[in-house]
Amino acid sequence: MKRKAEKSQAAAPVSAFAARKARQQQAQRAAAAAVEKPVANESASEPPSKKARHSPEEATAAEQERTQLRRSTRRKDAGPVEKPAEEARRVTRSQEDLRRPAQEQFQPSEDQPSSDAESEIEVASVEEANGVGLAPLQGDGDEFESPADTPVQLQEFPLSKTRLNKNNVVYSDEHRLCVRIKEKMSLVFIGHYDLWVKRGVVSLMGAKLHPSSRVYRVYAPSTHSLPVIKCVSGVDGAAEIEVMSCHSGIYRLRHLSPLYERVWNSKNTAADKITLKNVSPSTKRTFSVLYTSADDALKRHLRPLHLEKQWSSAIKSLSQRGGRLRTLICGPKASGKSTFSRYLLNHLLSPAPQTESSYRNTDGVAFLDLDPGQPEFSPMGQVYLAHLRSPVFGPPFSHPSLDDSRNGTIIRAHHIGASSPKEDPDHYVLAAKDLMDRYRSLLASYPQCPLIINYPGWIFGLGLEVATYLVSSLGLSDVVYMSEKGPAEVIEPLGQAAAQAKVPLTILPSQPTDFVSRSSAQLRSMQMQSYFHKTQPSDMENPLWLEQPLSRAQPFQVHYSGPNQDIQGIMVMGSQIHPDLLSEVLDGSLVAVVAVESPNALLGGNSTPEFTTTTTTTTTSTVTADANDAASDISMVDDDNNNKRPSNNPNPAPPTTLTSNITLTAHESLPYLFAGSGSSNPLDPRKSHSLGLALVRSIDPASQTIDLVTPIAGSQIEKARQQGHSLVLVRGLLDNPNWAISEEYYAARSAQKRHRDALEKLAKRTGNAVDAAEARSQQRVAELLKDRVRRASTNVPWMTVIEDPRSRQAEGSAAGTPREKGLWKLRKKAYSGSGSEGEGEW
Repeated sequence: MKRKAEKSQAAAPVSAFAARKARQQQAQRAAAAAVEKPVANESASEPPSKKARHSPEEATAAEQERTQLRRSTRRKDAGPVEKPAEEARRVTRSQEDLRRPAQEQFQPSEDQPSSDAESEIEVASVEEANGVGLAPLQGDGDEFESPADTPVQLQEFPLSKTRLNKNNVVYSDEHRLCVRIKEKMSLVFIGHYDLWVKRGVVSLMGAKLHPSSRVYRVYAPSTHSLPVIKCVSGVDGAAEIEVMSCHSGIYRLRHLSPLYERVWNSKNTAADKITLKNVSPSTKRTFSVLYTSADDALKRHLRPLHLEKQWSSAIKSLSQRGGRLRTLICGPKASGKSTFSRYLLNHLLSPAPQTESSYRNTDGVAFLDLDPGQPEFSPMGQVYLAHLRSPVFGPPFSHPSLDDSRNGTIIRAHHIGASSPKEDPDHYVLAAKDLMDRYRSLLASYPQCPLIINYPGWIFGLGLEVATYLVSSLGLSDVVYMSEKGPAEVIEPLGQAAAQAKVPLTILPSQPTDFVSRSSAQLRSMQMQSYFHKTQPSDMENPLWLEQPLSRAQPFQVHYSGPNQDIQGIMVMGSQIHPDLLSEVLDGSLVAVVAVESPNALLGGNSTPEFTTTTTTTTTSTVTADANDAASDISMVDDDNNNKRPSNNPNPAPPTTLTSNITLTAHESLPYLFAGSGSSNPLDPRKSHSLGLALVRSIDPASQTIDLVTPIAGSQIEKARQQGHSLVLVRGLLDNPNWAISEEYYAARSAQKRHRDALEKLAKRTGNAVDAAEARSQQRVAELLKDRVRRASTNVPWMTVIEDPRSRQAEGSAAGTPREKGLWKLRKKAYSGSGSEGEGEW
């Protein structure tokens, strides 16, 4: 799909005087730039940003400002001064060049500028075993121009209230920065860092952090609003914090995907240079201090993470319930549900002293995530119950799984197999109720553990029926709806269900994020890629990310047949496929590894789940039930008026077994597990659970094995086997793993670019005085890297890099040089029954 880079609007209304002054300064800068040097057409390496979301008042103010700007431009163009007009035409041409397909913007070019920010001291080594392996060289790819981040569109936005000087900087070096922050003042960092509160109390993403020996890991990328460190109270009116660099390896994911470009901190800001006076000029921390968004060298649209006053009041009110809190947070899409849930979670997990409140959280917080499209602590396609013991500071792709028993664990998870529960609402409700039962079991060990339920943006139509049913049956204490604008057809049934369940309903204003630089699909890809590259060493508190492409990772080999059979069955959710196509559908796809606890875990073909819809056209209605009847079987049937009404099913059919529904494929002997009519019946959540996701790298019919690449710990699989559980692979309707297919190509191009940058730096230091032996060695390395790029372009399964004549013509007319290979083509269907043909661009 082609996407245009849209011009971002102003974040807030400004006065006419301020707007006129800003236009004059802009024209002066444009004229000076036109005299000094022409504008170069740089390749865009960041994905196109989404259109900013604005309230009606902001949209009206922005439209008035644009009208004034057009009038001012016409007056200026009529005058004799032509250099600003020429500059404006150059900017217009640049914007026209940006209206290229997203595939072309993803393709890195050979002439992209280099950068030396955000890198460790690394040494290159060349190995010639199964290709060329390179340790990363010093360099950063985050210095590329973005279609959404042009100087014309950038507006300065205040971030920090504290300015660093010799009075508030306690000490600093190349790794640490210790600062005093006065009360009600704040400081904003971009990057990732460790935070230690030494004196006073500071607030961060809803948590109040008191002085202790605990160090908190914070991730502050540009893809989300930046967290604000604010002094709540202090000693002598100030709090003292120490910020330290950390090397988790997450920034190296930019070598594997352009989605991770321009995410972390870049060159040192003015505030950094003040605290790095006594060290080498090339020293770079993993974080940078920002006073305003204009301090960013990459000129990104950066915003601080602030809360509405009503949000803060609601969080304080909900927190007062302590261990009795059971709240469901729902609302339309992009209303701030995840942000509110994260703030409430951190607030409940704040290690406040006993003297501040009568309640002290020692049992942690249960987090029931029912949003399979944008989960917080799990990859896409799953719903789960997590038990958190420590606040989290970062977006979901910084914690795609919970492997640390100290910070939190996943109690139980179920694979939905899609980004929306509307694909199978019956299975979805069964999974939600099973997770709620697990929470009740958790209360036996942690009686003061509150519960936060994050419901997806599927709040209309059938989604509203599911939401009202959950409100009626889960035994909640509060319901929070994240939109004051309604609509009434949602608020009224939700309020009626809450009133009948005697649960208070709190309605809060939505808080959408402006200047979103990644779409929802792109954020899902980033989280999935982070999930597969994340590792948790047993001797380390914080996770690490590996930059090795998955094609070079050691696979986990499982037997699907024979005496040592590991996989009992393979399921494909959705439409039924022919057994001969199972290998084609499975190869190169994402699957869930599900542990089956009972041989009759399949939902029977004639049995009725607890929430069943018989037609696709639904009329919104309220589904209510007494909390004491939550365990009863409930189905949704049509009455004479074609409306949904609850109905009991006292005689469900007996459950089917796994072995009776397995068909061996003709060629590979794969155990195809299918039960149902037309579509596959899922596994019963009460008798199965998901261990995580895996990528099917290859299927070997000769040895009857499947090679899986998965971050699931071997101890988890071994534990399931010891408990007598069978393993089933479930292929859902998740997004294609395009990021995994292209990793080797981007890694090869990144290695080639880093080698070229290293040669240029070496030439500058030595003045091109390199002996013949060194020159031959470098030439050898360059040839090997070039060959690696060629092999990555042609030898990757299901993918071919082709030349796009449109991009070559456009680039040739604009820059005089043809663009290299520009588009990816996949030669594989997403899943059987999909509308995609054999080849599809992405």
